[in-house]
Amino acid sequence: MSVATPAVSLLDRPLKRVVALLMPLLLAACVGAQPPQPFEVAYTPGAHVSAEYLAMYGEQPNEQFPLPATDLSEVDPRFLRQEVAYPTREQPGTIVVDTDNRYLYLVRENGRAVRYGIGVGKQGMSWRGRATVARKAAWPRWTPTAAMVARDPEKNGPWAGGMQAGLDNPLGARALYLYQGDRDTLYRIHGTSEPWSIGKSVSSGCIRMFNQDIIDLHSRVPTGTTVVVLNRRQLLTPEPGESFDEFTPDDSI
Repeated sequence: MSVATPAVSLLDRPLKRVVALLMPLLLAACVGAQPPQPFEVAYTPGAHVSAEYLAMYGEQPNEQFPLPATDLSEVDPRFLRQEVAYPTREQPGTIVVDTDNRYLYLVRENGRAVRYGIGVGKQGMSWRGRATVARKAAWPRWTPTAAMVARDPEKNGPWAGGMQAGLDNPLGARALYLYQGDRDTLYRIHGTSEPWSIGKSVSSGCIRMFNQDIIDLHSRVPTGTTVVVLNRRQLLTPEPGESFDEFTPDDSI
């Protein structure tokens, strides 16, 4: 016994062909009607670091105190050393410290500059103006002020006579000392052994840089270099009993 085949409308096949031809256009219209929305990708600690930066911030075994590689896993890449466009009226060779944005620029020719990331301490947020690099030091000593010793004798008392240079010294591998005329401003641009603090506001100190960066800057600028410190916010002032003078005139000896 044969099974009857259902009747097929003469319109079925042409209709199917039309739908098949129109399907890609319908899908395209759906996709085009909802374009992807832009979004900002936040920096993820531990993101890939290029070989160039790994070399730039690698170990420096020939230093007086062999310097280990800087751990860049928790550093935002925008604070790593790079050459950038930087139109300015300042002359090539000038150092410009932008405390608000956590950058230090070494002005170059043709509207360019070498940009370094910095960390800014309370003393760094308490001053602005123009000064001159009057002294430079490699692996400087550090001496806490009397106010620092009085404020935290357990931490700073052992170093009242000065801390020898080394990897744990708060001034790091190099320091630049800023003067206005013959007056020491007690403002320093120096290295740090705390790379995580670069790009941030920190509790103490002036302007800190990666040790590899302060070594680079120290090698590029002579004494007499002009330094412009930009600080657009309201300057910090010490609370009663507090002092921002965290350096003494002999801390490079």
